[in-house]
Order: sequence, then structure tokens, then C-alpha cells
Amino acid sequence: MRRISISCLVAVTAFVACIAAMLGLASAARAETRQASGQLAALVRPNDVNSGSLLFPSKEPGFYVEAPRLKTDVAIDVSGPIARVKVTQRFQNPSQGWIEGTYVFPLPDNSAVDALKMQIGDRFIEGQIKPRQEAREIYEQAKAEGKKTALLEQQRPNIFTNQVANIGPGEEIVVQIEYQQTVHQSGGEFSLRFPMVVAPRYNPAPIVQTVDFNNGAGFAIPRDPVQNREKIEAPVLDPRENARINPVSLTVNLKAGFPLGEVKSSFHDVDIGQDGDQARTISLKGDAVPADKDFELTWKAAPGKTPSAGLFREAIDGKTYLLAFVTPPTAPDAAAPSKREVVFVIDNSGSMSGQSIEQARQSLALAISRLNPNDRFNVIRFDDTMTDYFKGLVAATPDNREKAVAYVRSLTADGGTEMLPALEDALRNQGPVASGALRQVVFLTDGAIGNEQQLFQEITANRGDARVFTVGIGSAPNTYFMTKAAEVGRGTFTQIGSTDQVASRMSELFAKLQNPTMTDIAASFEGIEAEDITPNPMPDLYSGEPVVLTAELPQDKAAGKLQIVGKTGDQPWRVEMDIANAAVGSGISKLWARRKIDDLEARAYERQDPAALDKDIEAVALAHHLVSRVTSLVAVDVTPSRPANEPLGSAKLPLNLPEGWDFGKVFGEKAVPSGGAERHGAATPAGSAEPQRAAAATQDLAASPEIANLMAAAPTAKAATLIAQKSSTVNLPQTATRADEQIMRGLTMLLLALAAASGLAIWRRRLKGLASAGAKRDGF
Repeated sequence: MRRISISCLVAVTAFVACIAAMLGLASAARAETRQASGQLAALVRPNDVNSGSLLFPSKEPGFYVEAPRLKTDVAIDVSGPIARVKVTQRFQNPSQGWIEGTYVFPLPDNSAVDALKMQIGDRFIEGQIKPRQEAREIYEQAKAEGKKTALLEQQRPNIFTNQVANIGPGEEIVVQIEYQQTVHQSGGEFSLRFPMVVAPRYNPAPIVQTVDFNNGAGFAIPRDPVQNREKIEAPVLDPRENARINPVSLTVNLKAGFPLGEVKSSFHDVDIGQDGDQARTISLKGDAVPADKDFELTWKAAPGKTPSAGLFREAIDGKTYLLAFVTPPTAPDAAAPSKREVVFVIDNSGSMSGQSIEQARQSLALAISRLNPNDRFNVIRFDDTMTDYFKGLVAATPDNREKAVAYVRSLTADGGTEMLPALEDALRNQGPVASGALRQVVFLTDGAIGNEQQLFQEITANRGDARVFTVGIGSAPNTYFMTKAAEVGRGTFTQIGSTDQVASRMSELFAKLQNPTMTDIAASFEGIEAEDITPNPMPDLYSGEPVVLTAELPQDKAAGKLQIVGKTGDQPWRVEMDIANAAVGSGISKLWARRKIDDLEARAYERQDPAALDKDIEAVALAHHLVSRVTSLVAVDVTPSRPANEPLGSAKLPLNLPEGWDFGKVFGEKAVPSGGAERHGAATPAGSAEPQRAAAATQDLAASPEIANLMAAAPTAKAATLIAQKSSTVNLPQTATRADEQIMRGLTMLLLALAAASGLAIWRRRLKGLASAGAKRDGF
């Protein structure tokens, strides 16, 4: 029995070894087949990737497929107060399958997006503006028919998505977007900002605010505070394991319209060429930079040449559009209010970790030190919890200021971004405003949240006589939220992108906090009935800020005077500008339409009929060919390119983490970010639930056979490996051959033959052993 058992063991071992050898042979044969068919170029190992890439697992153990890549070229033409920007996005498909790519990207919140072109070979296909749902249906139909198609949608005024379908194996599709915007001006400095990356947003969970059972259903449906939450999320690469991706090249052709002084880039190294005293050409040093922080360009006039007013007009479609700006003089007797009540609110959530929290701490410590002894103040900090430090306003004594500064300097960044409770506390719970005092709320944050509308409504409803000032912190702040919050709060927005800017930008803010606002601003026309003036209502202004307005007039009434009035304290101010002297400009009609849409959106909470509001916005957007919340641009190639029998994969293109952010603080040290940052370190204290959430998310995605989910769930090689272990049967688009079938048939026959030969050899050895034993017994 022992001899038989050993023999069986030997046979089994030989059989297993034979199988292992044949599997190795099969793998080598498949690799040779892939190499011969060109498929090997589509399958990579993590160590083979030289640049930041999003990998998703293939059926081949140890091999992965790269997600679409993106390169962006930006050309900015500045002419006086107007900038025209052309953004060219190149989508590349490195795989051997047909794919659809979705890219979530930022644009300035005041941009008027009006053009989309798709390049296929030597042909350009113009995008058409359509109502949002109609544009989506056109895109989906073209995608199903195998036609190349692109869809540009607005998810927020500063967040857009570009979807491009039916990109063939190895193909590159070029999509070009154009928009118009105004140049920002404050304190004699002009600036332009091009955002390069959408920072991960903290998205609060849906809540039930009111319960209404009148419909008889017996159930209340929660209202989601985050509009289109799935649309503003994208995979984010962990910079600890991936190189920076999505390279951007950028050039600015600056024609200021006045003699230029200093021209500089705040965050990037640039080359600056001069063409006369009024023009410069600015380009990024080197070929390109990774899309991980905003680009900011600032310029000043030569000494004594700063313009104090400007008036431009454009005649189009039977109407005249005006763009006017004028900087009011500072009143000689302007002085700081005798008493101020300042509530400082600082964001110390996970997205503020790294450089951002240092900038915020420095900025707030400086602001507290500048308070006067007769001021009152308080400090509120928040992540997914909140602390009201003094529990109400206290006198700005040296002792209280010292305590507050020490507290601020001790803050660290972690946790989620639950901003609403802190804002409610600042606006509602600080007690009544003292007689003769001015209440100011100063908000220091990166604004990385998705529930902007909730916060706008809170400011509008509970601001009272207070003014809300926002300070944008970090390399990629949510400028839409910061700008609009300051606008509805009758305050102003200051942006700080590096520690080098803290002193200068906070000094500008102090000048605005300590000087009276210009209030009661109104514009009218002498002898003309203006059809519309934007913004409406006109905002308050602070030291160094110009009045900037656009207007729509009948074309035959393009004469007369524009009058602007206001008050600084008790001092009236008035200016008149002759429309006949306006310079000819271009794109002003689109800037007016963009601001008209902003006015309609800002008063959405006042409208009882949301459908009627949407119709009003749609009418303006369609008339001026603009992308908005309710309109989109869609481009379709008439010629099908994807064969009907070829499957179509889908993926969101990955984004870099904004420069200065800490990946572990935002997503958790072990998290696999499959999209947006619903946590920013943690939606629960200290991120205790992150490993479980990551594992659960990975299991859910791994269980799905859809390539799109797998691609979105694997932002790093480590994550891709984890998913590959759980989803080895996923079918990916690949070149189909009969080689594998033929190889396996041959190997099966070889396996049987080897098994038979092995069994025969063992049987012969057993017979020989029995014969030898018998011979010994017989004396041989």
C-alpha cells in the first residue's frame, strides 16, 4: 500500500508540474500572439508606465490597460478689459478598444462659453447650442450609432464636463472650446486667472428638511443639497504613487490699451516678450506644466497711466451693448468706522492641509492683530465639527487677541467640510449689532464644497446688516462659491494662492474692511430707455474697486449719456460718460448675456416657478449661443466610425490633486478615490470609516462587469491591482484572434499525451520493481 501511495503521489506531482509548464507555455504563446498582433502595446505593467496614468485591470494577470490621456493648449488674447480664450483639449486613446472619455474641468466662473469645435483629421465640426436635454439625446444617439461626437455641459458656473465618444484604438480627437470674460481690476492692479484643476469637493449627504404627507403617499423624499453630485466628481491620482498628468501649455497675448508697468505670473515660471509699451506676450517656461494649480497673471499700468474709466460698445443683431467701468475716487474724509464687530470663520478641514492651512493661519493671525481695542470679535473654526472659540463677540483687548492668535496657530487640518453650521453660527448666534457698529464676517476657506446653493440661501436670508467677506485659500479654490458668496453678502472676495501673497493680499483686504463702502450705486441713461443693465442690483464697492456694468440698448438709441451715482458715507458721487465716445469692442453682447444669466440664477430662490426661470435662462443662452445650466453645446460627425459589433468602454479622465493638498487628509490613507471627495479626510471624525468605505466601494465596483466603473475605481496601480484580484473575468475590448483557441487545443492534446506517458512510466517502474523483488526471493 505504501508503494502504491508513493507511486500515486509521484503521478500527481508529475501531472501538476505538467499543467504548470503548459500554462506557462500558453501564457508565453499568448504574449507572442499579442506582440504579433500589436496588442502588447495596449497592455502594460505598472512598472512600464513612465508618466501618471489611470490603469484598469485586464483579463491577463499582471497586465493593465491605460485610460484615455489628455493634453490641453490654452491661448488667451487680452484686448483692454476683455479676454478671449481658446482651450484645445486633445483626447488620446492608448488602448486597443473603442472608448468614451469624460473630462471634468474648470473654467472661470464669469466665462461666457460660446463655441465648441471637434477636429477629425483635417475636418472641423462646429458644435450647436441646444437645450440641455435635447443636446444630451443627440449625443447619446450619435454615440450609439458609432459616430464621433462631443458634448459640453455646465455643472457649475466654474465646472464643466466634456464627453467625447467613439475614440478608436490609438486615435486622438481634438476638441476646442472658446469663451469670453472680463479682466478683473482692483486697487490699480489688473488680473486674469485660468483655473487648471477641479479640486475634490466635499458633498454633504442628502437630508430631509421638511416633511409633507399631503400627497397621500406616506413617504417624504429627501432633497439633495448637492446638484449633479456625480457630474462634479472625477478620479484623483495619488501624487505619492503617480507622476503629474494632464499637461497644459499656455500663451497670453496681452494688449492692455495703456502703457504697461509690471507684468508677472503669480504661480508659474514664464517668459515675457515685449512689443511696444502697451503689449506683452507671456508663455509658460518649458513645453507644458501639469494641471494641478491655477494660472494667474497680473499687470499694472506705468506710473501715472492707470485708467480711471472706460466705455466700449458693440452693435449686433439690431441692438447695442455697452461695457463700462469707472473707479470712484476715495472720499477725502473717508475713515474707518468707529466700531467694528468682526466674526472670523476659518476652514480647517482635510482639504486645507499642507500649504493651505499655513496660509489661512498666517492670514487670520495678521487680521486679528490689526483689530482696534474698541472693536469686538470672535473666531469660529470648522471641519465636520465646529468650535465657537469665545462663544460670542468679545472686546479686542490685547489679551483676547493674543489668546485668539495662539488658538489659530494651533489648528491642524483634518475631517470633512461641513460649512453650513459654521456659517449659520456666524450669521445668527453672535447677538445683536451694537449701536453705531459695523458687523463683518470674514470667511477663510478653499470653498471645496458642492452644496453652494445652500450657503447662498443662508447668507441671503440671515445676513441682516452684516457684510460677508471671503478669502480664497490655496492653489485651486472654488472661485464661483467665493465670488458669489461675497456678492450676495455685500462684501468682497480676496484670493491668496501662496504664502508669499498673504501680506499683500491681506493688506488689500484690511483697506476694504477699514474704509466705508460705496453704497446706493445706480446706473441710468439720459434720453435712452435701457432694456437691461447688469449686474442688478449693483453691488457695494470698497476701496480701489471699480464699478463694472454692461447694458443692452436699442441700436438706434446709441447716443446720449450714461450716468452712475452712489454714496460714500454721506458724500454723494456722480459720473457721466458720453456713449458717442465709446470705443468699438467685440464680445460685449456675450458678456452682457453671461451676467444676465447670473442675475437670474442669483434670484432663483425668489421665483415660485422653477420651470419659468429655466425658460428665461434658456431664452438668453440660446439667443447668444452660450452654455448654461440649461443649455449645452453638442457636435456630431455624420460618418459612423465605430463598427456596430465593437463594444464601447467609458471612463472619466483622472485629475491631479491640487498642488499643496495632502492626499491622505482628503481621501484617507487607505482610501481608493473613485470619484469626488465626499469625505475630505473624513465625513466621520478622524476618518475612522475610510478603510471600510474604500473596501466596500472596491467590492461594489469589482462586482460590476462594466469597464467604466472599473476604470473610474482604479486611480493608482495599487488600486488597479486590488480590483484585478477581484475581477479576473472582466472582458475588455481587444483584437480577436483564434490563436488562443488553437493553442489551447494543442496544449490539451499535449497534456493528455504527457499524462499518459507519465502514467505508463510509473506503471513500468512498478512492474520492474515487482520483478526485481521476485528475483531476489528466488536467489537471483
